[in-house]
Amino acid sequence: MSSSRGDDARTARETVVSRRAALRLAGAAVATLAARAAFGQGVAADSANAPNVPTDGSSGSNLFSMNQGAARTVQRPPKPGVKPHVSNAERDQVEKKLRCQCGCTLDVYTCRTTDFACQVSPAMHRDINELIAGGYGAQEIIDAFVDSYGEKVLMAPTKSGFNLIGWTMPFGALIVGGGVLAMLLRRWRMRGAAAAAERAAAAGPRAVPGVDASDDELARVEAAVRGDE
Repeated sequence: MSSSRGDDARTARETVVSRRAALRLAGAAVATLAARAAFGQGVAADSANAPNVPTDGSSGSNLFSMNQGAARTVQRPPKPGVKPHVSNAERDQVEKKLRCQCGCTLDVYTCRTTDFACQVSPAMHRDINELIAGGYGAQEIIDAFVDSYGEKVLMAPTKSGFNLIGWTMPFGALIVGGGVLAMLLRRWRMRGAAAAAERAAAAGPRAVPGVDASDDELARVEAAVRGDE
């Protein structure tokens, strides 16, 4: 009987160890998914806060190669009878949504107000002012720059089509991973409870055919027999 209890104890310890190892692996997977999701959301903010460290004697805001000829003319015919209605503060917000194309990874507003050697962000700033003077609104200005440069000019990708899939996929993977982990935890708890019930039943007093006795009486008899052994 002592050998059987020893086997049960070893089995229980092995079950706990394997369960803990699986939990560590599942937790690491969920943490990795969460880190990827956080990284995808923080790209725009990180690039906006990138250090402005020159790397050569001519220009350069950071470690990226600079292309001072990357500016394209963004023009639209003035709207007849429409007066400018975009304030300077709204203009600055528009510039913070547009990426400077010199290669510095900064938005237009940050680049033109911190890197005075850049020739691209001032050119983009001039185009924005001309569009404002032509009666165009904030979103129309952004759309005009996307038409000329493509979506690479945006600090954050549009949340539609393929971009929407790329934007939401990390969160979907995180939710699925959390659901799988919760299901595994529930299953392990049920197995542990069943194993504990089986061990308790095996260790408890057994009914003896033809003997009319309570569980307490049987337990005392079994304890007395063990003491005699």
